[in-house]
Amino acid sequence: MMKKTRTRTRPEKKTKKSDTFTVTSQGPLLESLVTAFPGKSRKLLKAVLRDSQIKVNNRTVTQFDHPLKPGQVVEVSWDKSSPQKRPHGLNIIFEDDDIIVVNKPAGLLTVATDKEKRKTAYSLLSEYVKTEDPDNKIFIVHRIDRETSGLLLFAKNEKIKLKIQETWISTIKERTYIAAVEGEVKRESGTITSYLNESKAFIVYSSQNPRVGKKAVTHYKTLKSNKDFSLLQVNLETGRKHQIRVHMQDIGHPVVGDIKYGSRIKPIGRLGLHAQGLVFTHPKTNELCSFETGIPEKFNQLFKQNQK
Repeated sequence: MMKKTRTRTRPEKKTKKSDTFTVTSQGPLLESLVTAFPGKSRKLLKAVLRDSQIKVNNRTVTQFDHPLKPGQVVEVSWDKSSPQKRPHGLNIIFEDDDIIVVNKPAGLLTVATDKEKRKTAYSLLSEYVKTEDPDNKIFIVHRIDRETSGLLLFAKNEKIKLKIQETWISTIKERTYIAAVEGEVKRESGTITSYLNESKAFIVYSSQNPRVGKKAVTHYKTLKSNKDFSLLQVNLETGRKHQIRVHMQDIGHPVVGDIKYGSRIKPIGRLGLHAQGLVFTHPKTNELCSFETGIPEKFNQLFKQNQK
């Protein structure tokens, strides 16, 4: 199924080794690793993924379900990389010379504000890239709310940042969120369209009047529900500020924990919104890049009993 070669370097005291194989059939990265290395435990293979010891076509990948294509070359280093290569509190999903995709935890700002200037996703990544070269920089491409977890894309140089932002509509193919909302959403799917405008108090309002805001379109699908909560998969056709949060309020099912937009309870101790999927065209190679994370366990806890 796969062609494997082994390369070894020869330091004076310790032998470092890596294994390389060429992909012959498409499938998720972890399953291909299990097939390629039957003598290695699944636990070990997950660890080398987590520790950024795997490259696909010379690009570091940490996502276990990263889709592989025939002809790609996978290199596995069995020696753990230096701990300074990993930013504490931020999971790097993918990295190459031009971009970084991370899974941001809830509670962490994307970028500094007047009240918080130190610990942000931006500052953590800035410190991370400077460990390799003090002149390295990170550039913000887009943002997600502080209390929203999930996928964020950053550029590693200004040229790439501008290219993505200037071609955003054609470059970003899909943005998928998981929303835990109040109440039972009985429709299997739906589309919400309105015009959004932000007040001086930084609250976004929804209107059907095209003259008082920017058009926002949100598509949703109900994944599961009970009498108290529903879990929705949400796809953005437009990317307005607080779009999902306002649109969930519009249909009478606010995002749990979202006191600003109609929620009255905090059953999971955080905002029930997670940026699960991101699909885009790579700004340099024009390859289609697809990333997806799991549903936060706290969201699933709402449906452990009385599942519909």
